[in-house]
Amino acid sequence: MKSEAKGLSRLWFASKYSWKGLKAGLHSEAALRQEVFAMLVLLPVAMLADAPAAERALLVFSVFFVFIVELLNTAVEVVVDRVGADFHPLSGKAKDIASAAVLFSLINAACVWGIILW
Repeated sequence: MKSEAKGLSRLWFASKYSWKGLKAGLHSEAALRQEVFAMLVLLPVAMLADAPAAERALLVFSVFFVFIVELLNTAVEVVVDRVGADFHPLSGKAKDIASAAVLFSLINAACVWGIILW
């Protein structure tokens, strides 16, 4: 259903839906909660790192990127589960591909942190 809201009202409703989605994800997904914990540790480290601002920004972005990809992975899983509980090869494939995206975002973050801090 498309919202009829315009301007700041649309922004307000979009923000409400975003927070609702974030809360739902955090409530249902242990991986998201673990990544929030990692963010709480890594973001201060990134800000205090003895590195140029651009490198600190890469450190921060890589952490947020993992969280973003995990949210999208969760959305894929929810939609696939909504379609049906019966096993279907395409459902498994969609979930596996989304999971692989999370894996590569984690590898990316590890590489960024490794390159910058070592």
